[in-house]
Amino acid sequence: MTQGVLRKIDRRLIPLLFVTYMLNFMDKTILSSASVFGLPEDTGLQGQQYSWVSSIFYFGYLAWSYPTTLLIARLPPAKYMGGNTLFWGAVVALTAACTNYGGLLSVRFLLGVAEATVTPTFVFMTSTWYTRDEMPVRTGIWFSGNSFGGMVASLLAFGIGHIHDSVGPWRWMFIILGGATFLWAFVLLRLLPDSISSASFLTPAERQFASDRAVVAGTGRTEQTRWRREQVVECLVDPKTWFLLALELLTQIPNGGTQNFANLVIKSFGFSSLQSTLINIPYSMLSAAAIAGTGYLAGRYRQANCLLLVAAVLPCVVGSALIYARDSTSRGVQMLGYFLLSTGPAAMPLALSLVQVNYRGVTKKMTVTALLFVAYCAGNIAGPQFFRSSEAPLYATAFRTIMVCYALVVGLALGLRVYLKWANARRAGEEGFVGSAGVAGAVAGGKDLDIGRSVAAIVAQAEPSSQDYEDVTDWKTAGFRYRY
Repeated sequence: MTQGVLRKIDRRLIPLLFVTYMLNFMDKTILSSASVFGLPEDTGLQGQQYSWVSSIFYFGYLAWSYPTTLLIARLPPAKYMGGNTLFWGAVVALTAACTNYGGLLSVRFLLGVAEATVTPTFVFMTSTWYTRDEMPVRTGIWFSGNSFGGMVASLLAFGIGHIHDSVGPWRWMFIILGGATFLWAFVLLRLLPDSISSASFLTPAERQFASDRAVVAGTGRTEQTRWRREQVVECLVDPKTWFLLALELLTQIPNGGTQNFANLVIKSFGFSSLQSTLINIPYSMLSAAAIAGTGYLAGRYRQANCLLLVAAVLPCVVGSALIYARDSTSRGVQMLGYFLLSTGPAAMPLALSLVQVNYRGVTKKMTVTALLFVAYCAGNIAGPQFFRSSEAPLYATAFRTIMVCYALVVGLALGLRVYLKWANARRAGEEGFVGSAGVAGAVAGGKDLDIGRSVAAIVAQAEPSSQDYEDVTDWKTAGFRYRY
């Protein structure tokens, strides 16, 4: 039954999450393409104002990050996501009506509020439906919608860039993408299930099996839970939380800058506005491959996640160094440096996977998710500010900062790996058995259920107790072992 149920879940959930994430990225980053098609001139932006238009999105995101995690766990998540998408699409379309700096700040702030719900909802839903071995690859797939969206957005911008009318190409970009997102919201409201128990595309027996999978080989049930203060406290004193927050902050400072200044940087290499949009297509393809590939490997090899994170950011250290030294390099070397930065986006889904597979307890998991996105916002707010208008087009400070941030990520990822490995050894010593990083723990003491990679065999042999269905954290679950 396992493969049949898993295929049905994948066919329903993954395309919906992928397309939504694709639109999420396109609507957020189309600003970069608009910046080379007249937006700064038409709205009278000067000095660092474009940087603040880039950053203000994340102030809105930050303001709504924690409230939305509370609502995701309490409301029907699919309905909440669909309603939020209606609002988000309308805000994107309204950007076309902006004529000044203040208008742009307003709509970008509201867009940040709207998009703050997307990734936490997807993290919650992935951990609801999938096992610990399945979460990293599914997260990698829907997160790669980011890079696929970058490719589609570049093609769209290239096509729209040929429009010459009274509206202007940059306004058409926002109108078309906003309208598409608004219409997509109705698809989500119709097809995305709120929970396993309400999934009409599964039979009653399949729903029961899907629920058992989450209990035995996932990270616990997410239905009929309540907010628990003690789990918030546990999250805050858990060392791995702070490792993950530091990783998120340091990977998002580079991300915030390169997302919004990508086209301007490419133009500085000597390309035209239209050429800059096309060059981002192979860049996006490389990013998508890095995200999906590392997600697959993280799911297949349980103790490779932190090493994969290191592998994702090392090319970025080299790439940013090459661009930083551009005064003494050729345009070909500068382009090589830019394409080496394409693996950096793989760091975030790997960090999200570490949260999904290493945290139990709905409140604890949603708290660390909220904190993760606070760090995400802080990094993306800071990132554009390192691109100083006075240093254009070289942006030396920005690329020096990017190089340092990614180098620090390497050290932190290796430090987190050492800590989680030590934590597993300590827990094994205290509990008297090795346990497994492939099951949820608690069931049969967490000792004997990791039978190959067959979830059906695990579920068939398991004899869950009431504890297995309770909303308890990883610290309080016997046999739960961390993936690193």
